[in-house]
Amino acid sequence: MKYRQLGDSDLTVSEIALGSWLTYGGGVERQQAEACVHKAFEVGINFIDTANVYGRGAAESFLGEVLRGRDRSSYVLATKVFFPMSPSDQGLSAAQIYKQIDASLQRLGTDYVDLYQCHRFDPKTPLEETMAALSDIVHQGKARYIGFSEWQPTQIQAALDLANTEKFVSSQPQYSMLWRQPQAEVFPLCAANGIGQIVWSPLAQGVLTGKYKPGASPPADSRAANDQMNGFMDEVRRDRVLSAVQNLQPIAQRLNLSMAQLALAWILQDERVTAAIVGASRPEQLTDNAAASGVHLSPEVLQEIDQVLSPALPQPTER
Repeated sequence: MKYRQLGDSDLTVSEIALGSWLTYGGGVERQQAEACVHKAFEVGINFIDTANVYGRGAAESFLGEVLRGRDRSSYVLATKVFFPMSPSDQGLSAAQIYKQIDASLQRLGTDYVDLYQCHRFDPKTPLEETMAALSDIVHQGKARYIGFSEWQPTQIQAALDLANTEKFVSSQPQYSMLWRQPQAEVFPLCAANGIGQIVWSPLAQGVLTGKYKPGASPPADSRAANDQMNGFMDEVRRDRVLSAVQNLQPIAQRLNLSMAQLALAWILQDERVTAAIVGASRPEQLTDNAAASGVHLSPEVLQEIDQVLSPALPQPTER
Protein backbone atom coordinates (compact mmCIF):
# COMPACT_ATOMS: atom_id res chain seq x y z
CA MET A 1 0.00 0.00 0.00
CA LYS A 2 1.23 3.47 -0.91
CA TYR A 3 0.39 6.53 1.18
CA ARG A 4 -0.13 10.20 0.36
CA GLN A 5 -0.33 13.42 2.37
CA LEU A 6 -3.84 14.86 2.57
CA GLY A 7 -3.71 18.43 1.34
CA ASP A 8 -1.90 20.83 3.65
CA SER A 9 -2.58 18.62 6.68
CA ASP A 10 -0.08 16.35 8.40
CA LEU A 11 -2.33 13.35 7.77
CA THR A 12 -0.72 10.55 5.79
CA VAL A 13 -3.40 8.28 4.39
CA SER A 14 -3.55 5.11 2.32
CA GLU A 15 -4.30 5.56 -1.38
CA ILE A 16 -7.26 3.23 -0.89
CA ALA A 17 -9.69 4.23 1.88
CA LEU A 18 -12.52 2.20 3.37
CA GLY A 19 -15.98 3.77 3.18
CA SER A 20 -19.16 2.78 4.99
CA TRP A 21 -21.97 4.27 2.90
CA LEU A 22 -24.86 1.78 2.37
CA THR A 23 -22.83 -1.06 3.84
CA TYR A 24 -21.78 -1.15 7.50
CA GLY A 25 -24.57 -0.91 10.01
CA GLY A 26 -26.97 -1.47 7.12
CA GLY A 27 -26.70 -3.51 3.93
CA VAL A 28 -23.90 -5.89 4.96
CA GLU A 29 -24.32 -8.60 7.60
CA ARG A 30 -22.42 -7.83 10.83
CA GLN A 31 -19.88 -10.65 10.70
CA GLN A 32 -18.97 -9.85 7.11
CA ALA A 33 -18.69 -6.15 7.91
CA GLU A 34 -16.29 -6.86 10.77
CA ALA A 35 -14.22 -9.11 8.51
CA CYS A 36 -13.97 -6.29 5.97
CA VAL A 37 -12.66 -3.80 8.52
CA HIS A 38 -10.07 -6.28 9.78
CA LYS A 39 -8.99 -7.06 6.22
CA ALA A 40 -8.66 -3.34 5.46
CA PHE A 41 -6.03 -2.96 8.16
CA GLU A 42 -4.35 -6.20 7.06
CA VAL A 43 -3.81 -4.87 3.52
CA GLY A 44 -2.50 -1.52 4.71
CA ILE A 45 -5.60 0.68 4.62
CA ASN A 46 -5.38 3.25 7.43
CA PHE A 47 -8.11 5.65 6.32
CA ILE A 48 -11.77 5.06 7.25
CA ASP A 49 -14.56 7.35 6.06
CA THR A 50 -18.09 7.46 7.42
CA ALA A 51 -20.91 9.96 8.13
CA ASN A 52 -23.47 10.52 10.84
CA VAL A 53 -26.33 9.96 8.39
CA TYR A 54 -25.15 6.52 7.22
CA GLY A 55 -27.76 4.27 8.77
CA ARG A 56 -28.79 7.25 10.95
CA GLY A 57 -25.77 6.68 13.17
CA ALA A 58 -25.57 2.91 12.69
CA ALA A 59 -22.38 3.02 10.60
CA GLU A 60 -20.60 5.17 13.19
CA SER A 61 -21.79 2.94 16.02
CA PHE A 62 -20.58 -0.15 14.18
CA LEU A 63 -17.17 1.38 13.58
CA GLY A 64 -16.94 2.50 17.19
CA GLU A 65 -17.47 -1.08 18.28
CA VAL A 66 -15.18 -2.78 15.77
CA LEU A 67 -12.35 -0.26 16.27
CA ARG A 68 -12.48 -0.46 20.05
CA GLY A 69 -9.13 -1.55 21.44
CA ARG A 70 -7.20 -0.64 18.29
CA ASP A 71 -4.46 1.98 18.71
CA ARG A 72 -6.21 5.27 17.85
CA SER A 73 -3.05 6.69 16.30
CA SER A 74 -2.86 3.77 13.86
CA TYR A 75 -5.74 4.93 11.66
CA VAL A 76 -7.23 8.11 10.23
CA LEU A 77 -10.94 8.53 10.92
CA ALA A 78 -13.25 10.84 8.98
CA THR A 79 -16.96 11.57 9.38
CA LYS A 80 -19.45 14.12 8.06
CA VAL A 81 -22.35 16.38 8.99
CA PHE A 82 -25.27 17.94 7.09
CA PHE A 83 -28.03 15.51 6.16
CA PRO A 84 -31.10 15.05 8.41
CA MET A 85 -30.64 12.98 11.54
CA SER A 86 -34.21 13.83 12.60
CA PRO A 87 -36.92 16.20 11.33
CA SER A 88 -35.31 19.00 13.33
CA ASP A 89 -31.63 18.02 13.11
CA GLN A 90 -29.96 18.87 9.83
CA GLY A 91 -27.75 21.44 8.14
CA LEU A 92 -24.57 23.28 9.05
CA SER A 93 -25.70 25.78 11.68
CA ALA A 94 -23.38 26.26 14.63
CA ALA A 95 -25.89 24.53 16.89
CA GLN A 96 -26.03 21.50 14.62
CA ILE A 97 -22.28 21.25 14.20
CA TYR A 98 -21.73 21.37 17.97
CA LYS A 99 -24.49 18.83 18.56
CA GLN A 100 -23.61 16.41 15.77
CA ILE A 101 -19.86 16.28 16.40
CA ASP A 102 -20.51 15.26 20.01
CA ALA A 103 -23.01 12.61 18.91
CA SER A 104 -20.61 11.27 16.28
CA LEU A 105 -17.72 11.09 18.75
CA GLN A 106 -19.90 9.19 21.22
CA ARG A 107 -20.97 6.66 18.59
CA LEU A 108 -17.41 6.30 17.28
CA GLY A 109 -16.05 5.81 20.79
CA THR A 110 -13.28 8.36 20.36
CA ASP A 111 -12.32 11.81 21.65
CA TYR A 112 -11.63 13.20 18.19
CA VAL A 113 -11.93 12.60 14.47
CA ASP A 114 -9.03 13.35 12.19
CA LEU A 115 -11.29 14.89 9.56
CA TYR A 116 -14.74 16.46 9.94
CA GLN A 117 -16.49 17.14 6.66
CA CYS A 118 -19.47 19.18 5.51
CA HIS A 119 -21.46 16.51 3.68
CA ARG A 120 -22.96 19.15 1.39
CA PHE A 121 -23.18 22.96 1.29
CA ASP A 122 -25.90 24.54 3.43
CA PRO A 123 -27.48 27.54 1.66
CA LYS A 124 -29.73 28.19 4.67
CA THR A 125 -26.85 28.97 7.05
CA PRO A 126 -24.39 31.85 6.65
CA LEU A 127 -21.03 30.43 5.60
CA GLU A 128 -19.35 32.56 8.27
CA GLU A 129 -21.37 30.77 10.97
CA THR A 130 -20.50 27.33 9.61
CA MET A 131 -16.78 28.06 9.31
CA ALA A 132 -16.62 29.63 12.77
CA ALA A 133 -18.26 26.56 14.32
CA LEU A 134 -15.96 24.19 12.43
CA SER A 135 -12.99 26.22 13.61
CA ASP A 136 -14.26 25.98 17.18
CA ILE A 137 -14.37 22.19 17.16
CA VAL A 138 -10.83 22.08 15.78
CA HIS A 139 -9.65 24.43 18.53
CA GLN A 140 -11.47 22.26 21.08
CA GLY A 141 -9.58 19.19 19.81
CA LYS A 142 -12.70 17.37 18.63
CA ALA A 143 -11.51 17.39 15.01
CA ARG A 144 -7.98 17.75 13.72
CA TYR A 145 -8.92 19.05 10.27
CA ILE A 146 -11.98 19.97 8.23
CA GLY A 147 -13.18 19.18 4.73
CA PHE A 148 -16.23 19.23 2.47
CA SER A 149 -18.05 17.01 0.01
CA GLU A 150 -19.61 18.06 -3.29
CA TRP A 151 -19.21 21.83 -2.93
CA GLN A 152 -19.29 24.05 -5.99
CA PRO A 153 -16.18 26.09 -6.89
CA THR A 154 -17.87 29.35 -5.88
CA GLN A 155 -18.73 27.88 -2.48
CA ILE A 156 -15.18 26.60 -1.99
CA GLN A 157 -13.73 29.97 -2.92
CA ALA A 158 -16.08 31.79 -0.55
CA ALA A 159 -14.81 29.66 2.33
CA LEU A 160 -11.20 30.25 1.30
CA ASP A 161 -11.82 33.99 1.30
CA LEU A 162 -12.90 34.09 4.95
CA ALA A 163 -10.29 35.33 7.40
CA ASN A 164 -9.48 33.89 10.83
CA THR A 165 -11.02 30.47 10.24
CA GLU A 166 -9.58 26.99 9.87
CA LYS A 167 -8.88 26.08 6.26
CA PHE A 168 -10.26 23.05 4.48
CA VAL A 169 -7.73 20.31 3.69
CA SER A 170 -9.99 17.88 1.82
CA SER A 171 -12.64 17.67 -0.85
CA GLN A 172 -14.81 14.58 -1.34
CA PRO A 173 -16.36 14.57 -4.82
CA GLN A 174 -17.82 11.77 -6.84
CA TYR A 175 -15.13 10.82 -9.35
CA SER A 176 -14.45 7.86 -11.61
CA MET A 177 -13.61 6.89 -15.17
CA LEU A 178 -17.31 7.44 -15.86
CA TRP A 179 -17.78 10.68 -13.90
CA ARG A 180 -15.02 13.22 -14.48
CA GLN A 181 -16.73 16.56 -13.82
CA PRO A 182 -14.51 17.59 -10.86
CA GLN A 183 -11.46 17.67 -13.15
CA ALA A 184 -12.61 20.91 -14.78
CA GLU A 185 -12.79 23.34 -11.86
CA VAL A 186 -12.81 21.63 -8.46
CA PHE A 187 -9.46 19.85 -8.83
CA PRO A 188 -7.47 22.91 -9.97
CA LEU A 189 -9.01 25.24 -7.38
CA CYS A 190 -8.35 22.78 -4.57
CA ALA A 191 -4.81 21.98 -5.72
CA ALA A 192 -3.95 25.69 -5.68
CA ASN A 193 -5.15 25.93 -2.06
CA GLY A 194 -3.74 22.86 -0.36
CA ILE A 195 -6.94 20.80 -0.54
CA GLY A 196 -6.61 17.10 -1.39
CA GLN A 197 -9.25 14.95 -3.09
CA ILE A 198 -10.67 11.85 -1.38
CA VAL A 199 -13.06 10.61 -4.02
CA TRP A 200 -16.20 8.54 -3.62
CA SER A 201 -17.73 6.00 -5.99
CA PRO A 202 -14.43 5.38 -7.84
CA LEU A 203 -15.91 2.12 -9.16
CA ALA A 204 -19.17 3.82 -10.20
CA GLN A 205 -21.25 1.79 -7.74
CA GLY A 206 -19.49 -1.37 -8.87
CA VAL A 207 -20.21 -0.90 -12.57
CA LEU A 208 -16.50 -0.54 -13.38
CA THR A 209 -15.82 -4.02 -12.02
CA GLY A 210 -17.53 -5.35 -15.16
CA LYS A 211 -19.95 -7.51 -13.19
CA TYR A 212 -23.03 -5.90 -14.78
CA LYS A 213 -23.71 -6.98 -18.36
CA PRO A 214 -25.85 -5.03 -20.85
CA GLY A 215 -29.34 -6.47 -21.17
CA ALA A 216 -28.84 -8.87 -18.25
CA SER A 217 -30.21 -8.92 -14.72
CA PRO A 218 -27.66 -7.95 -12.05
CA PRO A 219 -25.94 -10.78 -10.15
CA ALA A 220 -27.98 -11.86 -7.13
CA ASP A 221 -25.20 -10.95 -4.68
CA SER A 222 -24.49 -7.53 -6.21
CA ARG A 223 -25.30 -4.04 -4.95
CA ALA A 224 -27.71 -3.47 -7.85
CA ALA A 225 -29.78 -6.45 -6.73
CA ASN A 226 -29.98 -5.23 -3.12
CA ASP A 227 -32.83 -2.77 -2.50
CA GLN A 228 -30.98 -1.40 0.54
CA MET A 229 -27.96 -0.43 -1.55
CA ASN A 230 -29.03 0.06 -5.19
CA GLY A 231 -30.04 3.72 -5.17
CA PHE A 232 -28.24 6.14 -7.48
CA MET A 233 -27.42 3.43 -10.02
CA ASP A 234 -29.79 4.16 -12.91
CA GLU A 235 -27.40 6.34 -14.91
CA VAL A 236 -24.38 4.04 -14.70
CA ARG A 237 -26.43 0.95 -15.55
CA ARG A 238 -27.55 2.17 -18.97
CA ASP A 239 -26.71 -0.37 -21.67
CA ARG A 240 -24.41 1.99 -23.55
CA VAL A 241 -22.38 2.46 -20.36
CA LEU A 242 -22.26 -1.25 -19.55
CA SER A 243 -21.25 -2.10 -23.11
CA ALA A 244 -18.37 0.37 -23.07
CA VAL A 245 -17.20 -0.90 -19.69
CA GLN A 246 -17.10 -4.47 -21.04
CA ASN A 247 -14.64 -3.22 -23.66
CA LEU A 248 -12.19 -2.39 -20.87
CA GLN A 249 -11.76 -6.10 -20.15
CA PRO A 250 -9.00 -6.69 -22.74
CA ILE A 251 -7.00 -3.73 -21.37
CA ALA A 252 -7.21 -5.02 -17.80
CA GLN A 253 -6.30 -8.56 -18.88
CA ARG A 254 -3.31 -7.35 -20.87
CA LEU A 255 -2.01 -5.51 -17.79
CA ASN A 256 -2.76 -8.44 -15.46
CA LEU A 257 -5.17 -6.28 -13.50
CA SER A 258 -8.71 -6.89 -12.35
CA MET A 259 -11.28 -4.43 -13.69
CA ALA A 260 -11.54 -2.84 -10.24
CA GLN A 261 -7.77 -2.45 -10.05
CA LEU A 262 -7.73 -0.79 -13.47
CA ALA A 263 -10.44 1.69 -12.42
CA LEU A 264 -8.73 2.53 -9.13
CA ALA A 265 -5.29 2.82 -10.73
CA TRP A 266 -6.81 5.25 -13.25
CA ILE A 267 -8.04 7.42 -10.36
CA LEU A 268 -4.66 7.38 -8.64
CA GLN A 269 -2.72 8.49 -11.72
CA ASP A 270 -3.82 12.02 -10.83
CA GLU A 271 -1.54 13.34 -8.10
CA ARG A 272 -4.29 15.72 -6.98
CA VAL A 273 -6.22 12.66 -5.74
CA THR A 274 -5.09 11.62 -2.28
CA ALA A 275 -7.28 8.54 -1.88
CA ALA A 276 -10.10 6.59 -3.48
CA ILE A 277 -12.84 5.49 -1.08
CA VAL A 278 -14.10 1.97 -1.71
CA GLY A 279 -17.01 0.09 -0.20
CA ALA A 280 -16.68 -3.62 0.44
CA SER A 281 -19.15 -6.32 1.35
CA ARG A 282 -16.54 -9.10 1.25
CA PRO A 283 -12.93 -9.06 2.54
CA GLU A 284 -11.53 -10.38 -0.74
CA GLN A 285 -12.75 -7.22 -2.47
CA LEU A 286 -10.40 -5.18 -0.28
CA THR A 287 -7.48 -7.46 -1.07
CA ASP A 288 -8.16 -6.89 -4.75
CA ASN A 289 -8.73 -3.13 -4.40
CA ALA A 290 -5.60 -2.56 -2.31
CA ALA A 291 -3.45 -4.07 -5.06
CA ALA A 292 -4.29 -1.08 -7.28
CA SER A 293 -2.10 1.13 -5.09
CA GLY A 294 1.18 1.89 -6.79
CA VAL A 295 0.11 0.66 -10.25
CA HIS A 296 1.40 2.88 -13.08
CA LEU A 297 -0.64 3.28 -16.25
CA SER A 298 1.20 4.58 -19.30
CA PRO A 299 -0.07 7.57 -21.30
CA GLU A 300 -0.90 5.14 -24.10
CA VAL A 301 -3.08 3.04 -21.80
CA LEU A 302 -4.84 6.13 -20.46
CA GLN A 303 -5.58 7.25 -24.02
CA GLU A 304 -6.90 3.79 -24.89
CA ILE A 305 -9.22 3.89 -21.88
CA ASP A 306 -10.54 7.28 -22.98
CA GLN A 307 -11.28 5.97 -26.47
CA VAL A 308 -13.10 2.91 -25.13
CA LEU A 309 -15.22 4.87 -22.67
CA SER A 310 -16.05 7.91 -24.81
CA PRO A 311 -19.53 6.53 -25.77
CA ALA A 312 -20.30 6.03 -22.05
CA LEU A 313 -19.39 9.44 -20.68
CA PRO A 314 -22.34 11.67 -19.73
CA GLN A 315 -23.72 13.82 -22.50
CA PRO A 316 -24.30 17.54 -21.77
CA THR A 317 -28.06 17.00 -21.44
CA GLU A 318 -27.50 14.30 -18.81
CA ARG A 319 -25.37 16.34 -16.44
